[in-house]
Amino acid sequence: MAPVSPPPGPPPAPSKADVPRLPFSAFLGLRYLQPRRTFVSIITLISVLGVVLGVGLPIIVLSVMTGFDRELHNKVLGFDPHIEITCNGGLLDDWRHVRQTAATVPGVVATAPYVRGPVLVEANSQRVAAFIRGVDPALERGVTDFAALMKPGPGRRSEGAFDLDGDKAVIGYELARTLGLQVGDKLAIISSHGLEKLTAALDGLKDQKADDRKINELRQIVAPAELTVTGIFDSGRYQYDAQFIFVPFYVGQELYELNGSAHGVAVRTTDPNHAEIVKNALLARLDPSLNAQTWIDLNAQFFDAVRTERTTMFVILFFILIVAAFCVMNTLITVTVQKTREIGIMKAVGADVWQIVRVFLSQGVVVGLFGTVGGLGFALGILALLNPFKDWVERQFKWEVFSKQVYGFGQIPHVTSPLEATVICVSAFVICSLAALIPAYFAARLDPVKALRFE
Repeated sequence: MAPVSPPPGPPPAPSKADVPRLPFSAFLGLRYLQPRRTFVSIITLISVLGVVLGVGLPIIVLSVMTGFDRELHNKVLGFDPHIEITCNGGLLDDWRHVRQTAATVPGVVATAPYVRGPVLVEANSQRVAAFIRGVDPALERGVTDFAALMKPGPGRRSEGAFDLDGDKAVIGYELARTLGLQVGDKLAIISSHGLEKLTAALDGLKDQKADDRKINELRQIVAPAELTVTGIFDSGRYQYDAQFIFVPFYVGQELYELNGSAHGVAVRTTDPNHAEIVKNALLARLDPSLNAQTWIDLNAQFFDAVRTERTTMFVILFFILIVAAFCVMNTLITVTVQKTREIGIMKAVGADVWQIVRVFLSQGVVVGLFGTVGGLGFALGILALLNPFKDWVERQFKWEVFSKQVYGFGQIPHVTSPLEATVICVSAFVICSLAALIPAYFAARLDPVKALRFE
């Protein structure tokens, strides 16, 4: 008996497994990227790693440089006033009038006089050069919150307090460690002004026979001011903590024989970022012989150095993205050569130019996407482990990786800017995608006849 043919009707619908879920070009491009233990797969992996480094390294470097910049701003603002008013080439004799005038300027919150200069400090048979800052505690509290900087000394006996009522002093943590001082210990201070007077007096006695009266005068000149340590501060910047000593305002005046004058007036503003505006308003009301400088002016060399290094490092590391783009291009050129016959077949069965272009362009997009996401994760992971790894290396190998004496900070500061990270990731993705256009264009231009003959 002859077999019964099926009744006529529409062909059966294809199963879901037979229906392609991606467009033809994207589907084929992803197939070409699948690992097949070939040389092309190794080159593809290297291309992805190149994009990972091209994205991760700029984010890491810019985060560290941004951290340095912000940490420097915070430490400076925690120690220095927003504006300093000084007299050009001399002392500020009428500092009380200057304070009254400054208080009338909009944006000024508080003012306080100060005395500042180099001194010689002696304690526990050791002598070091330092700087004093003579302040009036009642007025200085409105300008700078030094109470927040207080911490226990090297021996952890007592934290102390910012107490300058009488012959007392508050010193930096590193200076206290150098001199072996704790709260309650005493130190002696000799001003550079006294040493200058001593030198001049000795020069005057060269050709004279010194008597007891003149010898007593010399002893008075070099007589140190003996002060009791009542507190130890830690500003977070090694330069400040290793050099500065806070003393009462009148002690600073006596050490430098100012006779009621001051070296300057410190000013606190409502917003430190707008200190330049307040400075200009102050200069318009103050005597022309007076000068005003903001906290940015006083530390301009540090801020400029950080910004310059940050910009330079970004430009240098941006070229890693260009290298990564060449890696992507190299991978796609290799794929184009290996898939020449397949390209000829696709064009012979009717694939147009843009379908061929999209095949290779999709490969560049995928490499750029995976490399960008991997680079962002790599950068965030490195930044999260940066200081723990530094501490581990220092503990294990007794080697100071990040010197506080050199850099001024105990930890490596880092702040990741979402805007900068977005710009880097988008730039990397776009560059890698555009790098795929050149091999894609040449692949689409292949003659199908020559492509089919390719061996």
